[in-house]
Amino acid sequence: MDIRDLHRDLIELHGRPNKTYSEDGVRQLLTTILSQNVADVQTARASKDLFAAYPDYQAMEAADHGELADVISEVGLMNQKAERIQRSLQAIREETGGEYTLAFLDGMDTDAAKAWLTDIKGVGSKTASVVLNFHFEKPTFAVDTHIERLATRFGLIEASTTADQAHDVLNELIPDDIKYSLHVLLISHGKEYCSAQSPDCDNLVCETYCDCEHC
Repeated sequence: MDIRDLHRDLIELHGRPNKTYSEDGVRQLLTTILSQNVADVQTARASKDLFAAYPDYQAMEAADHGELADVISEVGLMNQKAERIQRSLQAIREETGGEYTLAFLDGMDTDAAKAWLTDIKGVGSKTASVVLNFHFEKPTFAVDTHIERLATRFGLIEASTTADQAHDVLNELIPDDIKYSLHVLLISHGKEYCSAQSPDCDNLVCETYCDCEHC
């Protein structure tokens, strides 16, 4: 398969994604932590609650752990995610000498920036890639459950490929200039058509590329 053909046909079906890069890298990181393994609507509610509860990142880092977990209780694994949030804020503060900014990652190459983020316990390749791609426009491809499912059905990865392996394979396969748009398009397609249960295969992309049992 030519990955650019897939990209073209996804644009034909869904339209070209707008570039909606985040303005605050720290907020992007914390929101992405909240989004791990939960629906978008839960992430949005928990994120709104989190940033309304504390006046700044310093107060968020210093907050009582149980209190913070209650604030983000809309999402699953609230205790673990509270730990990841405070651990991330601590790592950022210590790296910058007291500031809560990820601006220093901008001067790093993609691999070094990703390594810094994933060195924080609880921040994996997907979370790091979302931050680096959506905030810094660095060429890295985040793999979530939608993308992993579609990549398997479209024959981009083997069914036995682990999440970490999928990240490596797809980052190597997908050209840098379409990493952002293909990420957004595949998620849109996974939600609208190629869902985990009862997918709607009556569309050009699934007819052309998908090899699932429903097609």
